[in-house]
Amino acid sequence: MVVVSHDRVEALRCCLASIEKSDGRESLQVIVVDNGSRDGSAQLDDAFGNVQWIRLPKNFGLTKAWNLGWRAADAPYVLFLHADTEVEPGTVLRLAETLDSNEEAVAVCPLLVDGEGRPAPQLGNLPPDGKWRPAEATGSEPLAVGYPRGAAVMARVFYIKKIRQIDERYGQFGADADLAMQIRRAGRKILLVPGARVRHDPRASYPSAEGADFLLGRAVFLGKYAGIVAGIKGRIESILRPLAGLRLGELRYTIAGQKIDGTQE
Repeated sequence: MVVVSHDRVEALRCCLASIEKSDGRESLQVIVVDNGSRDGSAQLDDAFGNVQWIRLPKNFGLTKAWNLGWRAADAPYVLFLHADTEVEPGTVLRLAETLDSNEEAVAVCPLLVDGEGRPAPQLGNLPPDGKWRPAEATGSEPLAVGYPRGAAVMARVFYIKKIRQIDERYGQFGADADLAMQIRRAGRKILLVPGARVRHDPRASYPSAEGADFLLGRAVFLGKYAGIVAGIKGRIESILRPLAGLRLGELRYTIAGQKIDGTQE
């Protein structure tokens, strides 16, 4: 599995502690891609000696971190996790078993829950609009979903190799949407497994650079899947939306086209 973190040392500590309690932990390869953290995350090495660390000199964004992570993995499946997640003991093996028994599925995801165990916002729309809704998972059988949040998604490595890599024109946001769209276009499935659960505790708000990155990623998505005109409209929207909301910090980044991809100051 691949955990991506940037300046989330306490969340990362809880995430890794939950992984250590996973069923079959001895057979799991755990890779942390640390995106240039400056908050003491490096000090977790001693506490989690069975974790492989990829330490980057700065924040290269989620997309590049995902690509570095899955390439370093030595397994047929890779579970991508955000640092603000905690897995239940049986989750990883149950996800893998679901892929084992469903050849038509390219990816699977657990049910995201909040601190009280209630379904948390997880399913989005394509093109991505930043809005999430909880999954309506009332039964026990896996169900097909279109676009699950990338906080916790397991995918077949051979499929990512088939598309070469996750498109690095995205920075922090857009990788999960692009992967979901690629799977949809291939006529394959993403299955949500209600019995596999992951607690997700996302931030309530995001800094200006990340808000801009989302809008720029959306423009990339539109240009790639809806054509050049849609991409241009998305790029214009990335400027007009923060301007209308007087989000001047965000506007500065969108005018410059500055994503979180390692090129930012």
